[in-house]
Amino acid sequence: MIDQIFNKLKGDKWIWIIVIVLSGWSLLAVYSSVGTLAYKEGKGTELYLFKHFSIVAVGLGLMYLSHKLDYRYYAGISKLLMLITIPLLLYTLIFGSSVNEASRWVTIPVINQTFQTSDLAKLALITFLARMLSRKQEDIKDIKKSFLPIMGAVCLVFVLIAWANLSTAVMLFGTSVLLLLIGRVSFKQIATVSLGVALLGLLVISIGPRRATYFSRIKGYFATEEVHSGKVPFQEDKNYQANLAKMTIASGEFFGKGAGNSVGRNLLPHPYSDFIFAIIVEEYGTIGGAILLSLYLALMYRCIRIVTLSPRAFGAFLAAGLGFSLTIQALANMAVAVGLGPVTGVPLPLVSMGGTSILFTSVALGIILSVSRNIEELKDKEELSEIPKPRKVVVGTI
Repeated sequence: MIDQIFNKLKGDKWIWIIVIVLSGWSLLAVYSSVGTLAYKEGKGTELYLFKHFSIVAVGLGLMYLSHKLDYRYYAGISKLLMLITIPLLLYTLIFGSSVNEASRWVTIPVINQTFQTSDLAKLALITFLARMLSRKQEDIKDIKKSFLPIMGAVCLVFVLIAWANLSTAVMLFGTSVLLLLIGRVSFKQIATVSLGVALLGLLVISIGPRRATYFSRIKGYFATEEVHSGKVPFQEDKNYQANLAKMTIASGEFFGKGAGNSVGRNLLPHPYSDFIFAIIVEEYGTIGGAILLSLYLALMYRCIRIVTLSPRAFGAFLAAGLGFSLTIQALANMAVAVGLGPVTGVPLPLVSMGGTSILFTSVALGIILSVSRNIEELKDKEELSEIPKPRKVVVGTI
């Protein structure tokens, strides 16, 4: 039965296995961590589990469909995605649903479902960059023909996302820089733009609508470091989230408390999304956290392997950009949970509860698998061409 299913799934089998393991783990972790949310809203935890299961199932379906489409079609689709994304990001800033002084969500009419436009922007920008870099390789050092069109798209998307979601914008820009370095864009040009983007980021932090939140998080992070060093007393109003996450992780010790036995889920804000890694470590221990980290690193390794095997530049850039984006996001979420950075609100890919994050992550993985499927098909054709054709035998009388 399992062999029959995997025979229908094309592309890197290890990526499929990693996705299935993460999806299953996500169901366990979300079901364990939504108790407080269910109590506040007067709903049963099974309702959240069913909703999350439905989203995961739809995500796997989208992943399957996107991996069946030849990845070269995404070059044309990327142009359309960018044409949709830019006005949509502008619309979100002006008319989007506001939470914590941040307009990140757009409500879809009729079904009354919200989605985060930055998730679409990540997919659109990375596919667009892969297309541009693969087509501009002959003139990649030319400022007018290559640099301005490419960096113009990156900077425009960065500004539109950063105004409401700086952490996502910074990670997307970092992914873009890695992709540009792979694409042989001049280091001096990248450094110049990076300096400009850093100044834009400081401007957003200083005068943006979420400046109070940014200053509070940065202040809280450094206050936490000073608390640990004994310089200042504990200040719960500034760093309680980071301290609760660390205490939750520490209580798990090496082997954890067991699935469903978390205590931190009743204390941490958003234990089912932003701090789900802390809940996983508490329940499954240090060994569980190490396994989860290893799964994301293994995913990145398989993506790099696809990059090295891809015969076409567009496929290599796609696999690299999308792979880097998912891994950086996962590492950022884990870093916040263990206190290596200020709170960002970035979900853990394929694990945190959340509709648009899972769906767009699934599509991104499907595109990576489409590149891998194409490599397998080309390899099969080469092997068939090397097989000697049987000679014709003429049967006659002796």
